[in-house]
Amino acid sequence: MTLSSVEAATASAPARERVDRLRAAAYRIRHHALNMGEVQGQGYVGQALGAADMLAAVYADQLNYRSEDPHWADRDRFLLSTGHYAIGHYAALAEAGIVPVAELETYGSDDSRLPMSGMSTYTPGMEISGGSLGHGLTIAVGMALGLRLQGSASRVINFLSDGELDEGSTWEAAMGAHHHQLGNLTAMVDINALQADGATNTVLRTEPVTEKWESFGWYTQRVDGNDVGALLTAFDNIASVSGAVGRPSVILCDTKVGRGVPLLETREKAHFMRIEENEWQICRDQLTAGYEGTASA
Repeated sequence: MTLSSVEAATASAPARERVDRLRAAAYRIRHHALNMGEVQGQGYVGQALGAADMLAAVYADQLNYRSEDPHWADRDRFLLSTGHYAIGHYAALAEAGIVPVAELETYGSDDSRLPMSGMSTYTPGMEISGGSLGHGLTIAVGMALGLRLQGSASRVINFLSDGELDEGSTWEAAMGAHHHQLGNLTAMVDINALQADGATNTVLRTEPVTEKWESFGWYTQRVDGNDVGALLTAFDNIASVSGAVGRPSVILCDTKVGRGVPLLETREKAHFMRIEENEWQICRDQLTAGYEGTASA
């Protein structure tokens, strides 16, 4: 039986405790990202803030891993295709206990294990080196197929950006995943509508993106990527239809660059942000005020 995104969206709402746990994890991931950004005074902070809820859903709820053994053979694999999002990934790795929180202060520094663009040779828990966009899903397809051939129950989750949908290699990989019926593969697409060269719809229009993924044979859901409850429901839906053999799944996540920090949410040049020295504490104060207001609601 084939299930559309509407037909399969039957999971009950996630428990309040589960949602609150993820909100707290996302808040800490954002806080870590701001602290790391201050080390350099600039960087891809906006993307880290926007993707924090997605990363929290993966590391605080979905991923099967051992923090003390990042190379554990039976782990689920999380592949960061967008290497410049590494600042957010490092924050999530710290939240997961894979990278010490104190080490985040070395972000982007000489001899650090936390370079500005993700490198698997440097960082524990970083499965692939990112940089040239459009390669992550291809690697994820090969990895998911390899794990299945080995009889492994491990899953592969690939994080990619809406800008990567401009790349033909992404769609070749999408076809390959459907062809091999990789039910152990999930893609998460951060749709923040912004690329280095401007708004995504002015660089190369990809809409209607939901219909595109569905036409490639993927079980497709589109959610508010800054709503942890919606993300949890999407993953719960995937659990009801996934398996070693089956349809690959994609969660299309509409997010806002700088989410949680009003000062940065409205910044015009948001792809690579320059943040003034006096603004970092303002950002942290706004983040905390917003989180505490939500937590107490």
